[in-house]
Parts: sequence; C-alpha cells; structure tokens
Amino acid sequence: MPISNPLPRRAVLKGAVGAGAALAVPSSLSAPVYAAPSALRPRDRTLFALATAQLDRLGNRIPQRDLVAVVDFGHHSAQPRLHLLSFALNRVRSFLVTHGQGSDPQHDGWLKTYSNADGSLATSRGAYRTGEVYDGQYGTSFRLDGLDPTNSNARQRAIVAHAAEYARASHVARHGKLGRSFGCFAMDPAEFGHALNLLPEGRLLLADSYGVQPDGTLAQRLPGNLRPLLPERPHGRARLLPGVY
Repeated sequence: MPISNPLPRRAVLKGAVGAGAALAVPSSLSAPVYAAPSALRPRDRTLFALATAQLDRLGNRIPQRDLVAVVDFGHHSAQPRLHLLSFALNRVRSFLVTHGQGSDPQHDGWLKTYSNADGSLATSRGAYRTGEVYDGQYGTSFRLDGLDPTNSNARQRAIVAHAAEYARASHVARHGKLGRSFGCFAMDPAEFGHALNLLPEGRLLLADSYGVQPDGTLAQRLPGNLRPLLPERPHGRARLLPGVY
C-alpha cells in the first residue's frame, strides 16, 4: 500500500530542485541555509529537500540548523538509512540504525508499524529535537524530544540515540539484518561518535518511511501493512535484553 508521508511528493521534488546555494551556517532563523542541488546526487537532493521543508515547518523549535539527521525506515535494516546532512559542507554521510521490536515482530529487518504508545517497544515516526547527552545503560547517549503527535511520548518512553553491539555492521554480516531496540535509534559503536559529536543538541532528527531511491523518487509500496501510528497498545512483554537476536 502507498505510504503516508508528512510531505506531498510533488512538494518534495519541487523543494529539491529549488533549494538555494548558500553554504554558510545561518545567523538567525530568518536566514536558513540550503544545500546547492547541483552538487548532490538525486537521492541526496531529495533528502535535503525533506529536511529543508521540516526546518521551515518547525521554525524556532529547531534552534540549530547546520546539521540534520534523516532516518529513512523505508529501507531494510541491513542498509545504511540514517543520513547525516551537513548544510554547511553540502554533504551526506549514511549509517546503520535500528528500529524497535514492536515495529518488526517477525524480525525480518523491515519496519512495518509505528507507535507512540508506552510499552509498545516500537519506533515512532515524526520530527525529533536532539537533547542533552547523558551516561546510560549503553554508555554515552543523547535524549530526544518528539515534536509531533506521532512521537510526543518519546522522552517519557526513554526513546534515545545510543550505541549497541546488535547495531554493528558485523551483526549484518552474520545475520543479514540488525538486532532490534526498544524503539531507540541504536547505532554501530564504531559510528555512533559521528552522531554524538554532530547532532546534540537542538538539532532535527526526522524519522519516517520515505524509501528514497537512488533517482530521488520515493517508494510507492513497502513490505507489510505499514500504518501511520498503529497499533496504539502495548506490544507483548518487554525482553530483558533489548536487541538480542
């Protein structure tokens, strides 16, 4: 079935073509900075257009606008799908990232449902503002605040970004997919430092199932019956060790 995105596809493609060429970090929210489209691949132009539209929508709720993370859950967990976009450098770097157990009960590597419900163990879609760094169960991590009705419970659910062994590239090499989190954005410990150093705090992390293709188009169909926010009830019993294969 067609996926539901917060942006019309025509608007995304129009934004990708019409992005401006300024590369300096903006001094105020009235002077946003956009990537130069001619210097980017079609996929990356679409990613920048998605990020730009959301920065415009969110206004001063995102005070730091030099870097944005777009997490495209329209791809399998074996694929790098967390994209760090640098507006200043006009560059995209992509990394592995997990989704939640409740979003993939079959554990086949595809996210199929989202939830904002406490106890769902699922990923939530929407715009997040990166928060403070802290030392937790998985070492140095950073908190996230959901800015949409679809992820408004992120902080109370302890949905954060952290490193995890089950998010390593070696896990993909062995099992063909990553492990699953409790809904957090878990990354390969060898790569998490990039997100830790660049994203906190006050920056945008955007998560949804876009399925951006190499030619810049968005996927029309995805595996499973992907729905915007369901189920909104707890998904089974929590495991003692999140992400265990």
